[in-house]
Amino acid sequence: MSNKPARPLLGQRAAVILLLGVLCAAAAGILTVLAGAAPATGFLTAGAAFAGAVVFFQAIIE
Repeated sequence: MSNKPARPLLGQRAAVILLLGVLCAAAAGILTVLAGAAPATGFLTAGAAFAGAVVFFQAIIE
């Protein structure tokens, strides 16, 4: 067996981008449901917000 140090599964930049995407998605979904929409609508809104946030943060974070 070799004693190589374990590499992380995800880079720091990718982890930050995905974390920001999840936070934006959670905020959008919760606010949508609190506004009176159905939970399914909140879930779909969260998915769209996640996709948009990941694309946005990927473009601005170097």
